[in-house]
Amino acid sequence: MGIIEEINKLKREKNAIILAHNYQKSTVQDIADFVGDSLKLAQEATRADSEVIVFCGVTFMAETAKILNPEKKILIPDIARCSMAQLLSPNEVIEAKKEYPGAEIVLYINTLAESKAEADCMCTSANATEIVNSMNSDLILFGPDKNLADYVRGGTKKTIISIPEYGLCPTHHQISEEDVIKVRNTYPDAKLVVHPECILEVQRLADHIASTDGMIDFCKKSESKEFIIGTENGILHRLRKEIPTKKFHTASSTTICPDMKMITPEKIKRSLEKEKFEIIVPKQVAKRAKRAIERMLELS
Repeated sequence: MGIIEEINKLKREKNAIILAHNYQKSTVQDIADFVGDSLKLAQEATRADSEVIVFCGVTFMAETAKILNPEKKILIPDIARCSMAQLLSPNEVIEAKKEYPGAEIVLYINTLAESKAEADCMCTSANATEIVNSMNSDLILFGPDKNLADYVRGGTKKTIISIPEYGLCPTHHQISEEDVIKVRNTYPDAKLVVHPECILEVQRLADHIASTDGMIDFCKKSESKEFIIGTENGILHRLRKEIPTKKFHTASSTTICPDMKMITPEKIKRSLEKEKFEIIVPKQVAKRAKRAIERMLELS
């Protein structure tokens, strides 16, 4: 019996479902029952009728699934932490609240559960501008990604204060203006599609800015037959798989998130067999964080 058959057998025995982010390895995406961006995965987690969810992503994503599904067992095949999520502690959010008492707090889903508990509403790269514009206050504390905050500023009249001041995703932040100009010269007919976690100089060069699922939708609907993709390179597998008639190039060959690449089919099998690593979120933290996440889902 091959590893895929073994995983499928374990899924049936455990009544489990496998969710994977678009940045996962191709071998992991191909095993998953559902592949998507942070928003789609959060929504899918609430719809799943399985007793066990194996979350192939980074820990904040698995925490979100647990917060939304406290009665389910949420497993992550390896302890893969998002470096951006570590940049904003709950204490920093509390201090920012004190400094700007009239502001509302919108936090990117890429945060620790304890920080989510201090937020008024969460957002993802797919709905950040929509969420900010839906808030009552004209002053928004937004974190932890400064580049996403810059993107949102272009679509709102509200005042946005970044917390922390220079939070970022190191994988996206390394895509430079020079990288993009070089690859555009190589593929002059290609449309440039980038993630809003990229620096503002790269965003300004783009033909389209979107979340990973938004990128896929754009490429499917576009009349263009060739694209340069400015995000973590794991998405290229899904693009080429779902849109085989079009060509896709990466904006930078180094755009690889080491945390997203930690999970393998072997680790998924072990996770199902031994039910590790289980995600636990303290009840009081989960209760408060859930309000902010559910508000996002309602507004989306």
